[in-house]
Amino acid sequence: MRWSKYNEISKDMEITKSFMKKKVAFYTLGCKLNFSETSTIARNFKEEGFNRVDFSENADIYVINTCSVTENADKRFKTIVKQAQKTNPNAFVAAVGCYAQLKPQELADVNGVDLVLGATEKFKITDYINDLSKNDFGEVHSCEIEEADFYVGSYSIGDRTRAFLKVQDGCDYKCTYCTIPLARGISRSDTLENVLKNVEEIVAKGIKEIVLTGVNIGDYGKGEYGNKKHEHTFYELVQALDEVDGAERFRISSIEPNLLKNETINFVSNSRAFVPHFHIPLQSGNNEMLKLMRRRYQRELYVERVNKIKEVMPHACIGVDVIVGFPGETDDHFLDTYNFLNELDISYLHVFTYSERDNTLATTMNGVVPKNVRAKRSKMLRGLSVKKRRAFYENQLGAIRTVLFENDNKEGYIQGFTENYVKVKAPWNPELANTLQKVILTNIDDDGLVRFDFCD
Repeated sequence: MRWSKYNEISKDMEITKSFMKKKVAFYTLGCKLNFSETSTIARNFKEEGFNRVDFSENADIYVINTCSVTENADKRFKTIVKQAQKTNPNAFVAAVGCYAQLKPQELADVNGVDLVLGATEKFKITDYINDLSKNDFGEVHSCEIEEADFYVGSYSIGDRTRAFLKVQDGCDYKCTYCTIPLARGISRSDTLENVLKNVEEIVAKGIKEIVLTGVNIGDYGKGEYGNKKHEHTFYELVQALDEVDGAERFRISSIEPNLLKNETINFVSNSRAFVPHFHIPLQSGNNEMLKLMRRRYQRELYVERVNKIKEVMPHACIGVDVIVGFPGETDDHFLDTYNFLNELDISYLHVFTYSERDNTLATTMNGVVPKNVRAKRSKMLRGLSVKKRRAFYENQLGAIRTVLFENDNKEGYIQGFTENYVKVKAPWNPELANTLQKVILTNIDDDGLVRFDFCD
């Protein structure tokens, strides 16, 4: 037994030693949640002795965190694998994330892929790597999604001026177009204690802004201690975070309109740290379409939420997710959505062209919209988004706002965002990076970004 144990320890030491000074690179597709999880996985590699490099550089292992919300995200995976192989043909290539959970064998069959890990395995990726030798066939380790019933906390630091903090995972909703419940499992939350601990760690790194993220963050508190009931509410989470010393800005990412309560909106309006910016999925402005999508609200509720926000925070930025070309969407349905959004006091749109996802109810529905029609409708809404953002920016001119400047030099300019998500620019000055500055918004450039003067 002693020799057996000694041999196991020796083997582990040899594996760890072989990893020392090895280089790992990451590519993240999809949402802010994926970025937070990539960062956590990267820290695990660092603990094993790996050095992180940019994905464009030569690395010993390339890790691709996949997304499967749209068909385009699926297709991009192969392009990214080829990019890694071109940089280093002998590199080990691993795939994790939603696409890896939904279609592991499909990814494993892609030329150059060595390892595919599902929802519960991705955070233990270094346990699945015995060495970095290329495999003849992609190796798959993927659980049944029912097994994804435990929570792994994540946050991103080091990549950006702001941090993405995961507070919730999974979803219990059954929207007819969505595969996320199949890819991430049931709704479950981080404990409030651990969320606060992670915030303190992020603040200690000098990060000025924290973006709360998850699959359905308004459902926060469900599954917090493995229980199906809610231990805390999203409102209680917001209240607790606002009291964290040193946390300068919190931004709420996408939150369902039926879960964004007036108490939360009122609290944000008087908050010390939460900024006046909401991103609220709509998906359609037509009630018949919302019913087919199995959304949990009708457009009248959405109007109530927007009006409430603007009542208590007239300067608030409101972003909207919308899907075009859903099965059964007629020209009249689409125009209903277009006119609804045109009349609504919102700031910008994220437009998604519907794409068929396997194992979703929407693929069985009648009234398939031709792809050229989907593309036309998408173009119309993207044009509306440009109009809405411009109008929102123009409404902010002359206002005094606080800008958090980013670290990148973009063609001789430094950029940043105000608390209400107006994107500004100024001639490059590295001393401004990761600082909060009071400014007066002055004019809009041809590229759509706002210029400013510093306040005295």
